[in-house]
Amino acid sequence: MRILAGLAAAFSLAGCAAIPDARPPMDTGAVEVPEPIPADTALAATLSPGPAIDTMPFAGWDAAPALAAFKRSCDKILYRDDTSGLTRRVDWQAPCGAAANWSSDPVLFFKSQFETVMVGDGSAFATGYYEPEILGSRTRAPGYDVPVYAMPEDLVRAWPADMPEAERTGRPPLGRYDENGDFVQYYERSEIVAGALDGKVPVVAWAADPVEFFFLQIQGSGLLRLPDGEVMRIGYAGQNGREYVAIGRTMRERGLIGDGTEYPTSMQGIIAWLRDNPSQADAILNENKSWIFFRELDTEGPLGSLEVPVFRQDSVAVDPKFVPYGAPVYLDMEADVADGLWIAQDTGGAIKGANRFDTFWGNGADAREIAGGMSSRGTAYLLLPKGTLARLKP
Repeated sequence: MRILAGLAAAFSLAGCAAIPDARPPMDTGAVEVPEPIPADTALAATLSPGPAIDTMPFAGWDAAPALAAFKRSCDKILYRDDTSGLTRRVDWQAPCGAAANWSSDPVLFFKSQFETVMVGDGSAFATGYYEPEILGSRTRAPGYDVPVYAMPEDLVRAWPADMPEAERTGRPPLGRYDENGDFVQYYERSEIVAGALDGKVPVVAWAADPVEFFFLQIQGSGLLRLPDGEVMRIGYAGQNGREYVAIGRTMRERGLIGDGTEYPTSMQGIIAWLRDNPSQADAILNENKSWIFFRELDTEGPLGSLEVPVFRQDSVAVDPKFVPYGAPVYLDMEADVADGLWIAQDTGGAIKGANRFDTFWGNGADAREIAGGMSSRGTAYLLLPKGTLARLKP
């Protein structure tokens, strides 16, 4: 690996309130995710110093956008608890205060404010995600008949009445109350496609292509190119609580894509098969029972789970139990394009465990290609406020 700085691709309410779940990662059908380090949080994992911060090969053109992304995060991380257990709110006061008025070398900012820390041996695995652009319309029209639903009012969290009290641990499951007043699972994808929500849930917009919309749902946000040329940005509002199935893996196991076929194990290969086999496409898509709901955004970029806009080659999705939101991360990966500084601003449904990252690539054809093929191993260094490791390991 050579060190090349280039960068690749909730709500928490009590009781019965609906709580969006994180989006899944890019489904290439080929990614074999390593087993996570067996620890509940980074604080319970083995921590050790990384390389001396002065030896890190930061570059100005890499550090400058990372500094801007870090500054955008400060309004959030100064007022929320770090679920990784590594930092306290007060730890971020010095770097956030320095960032607010920093006007000199951005490389010096990171070297003056942070130290490097490794979780476990630092062995990292990275995938990529992007912001798709598909055809859509604000109103239903010929050629635009795939509903982009807003968050349903009847999607709630609750414990089934017949569930023993002793088994009610963690967050209550997502579901709905049926006509008999019983708490049941929410509608799955096949039921929603068949019209289970018609006339019951607000529609944010209408998409033209169900396959393209399927992959936009996996990404959790995207752009709709409207008939008049205007672009509408939509972002993640919630999920139906049903299980996510990576259709790429299912298709590979059935011999539909991959070795011995004309379809590669990539997002592009999955789409090509679905296009060539329209009579079977719906059944394959419905293997994934998950459905994502959206809201319209007027932000400069899509919103990550930190509730700040994420930008190409700046933002990375992490497991917040192992990486503090807002923390800089330095990746040195086999795929050199993923090397460099990232800021932890998002998470994902399968981004679990230490040193697991999903890199954001923005929008456009190249973003789609890079994110769809990103699957790389390497080493990760967390950048934490100076003195953090000494406090944790006296």
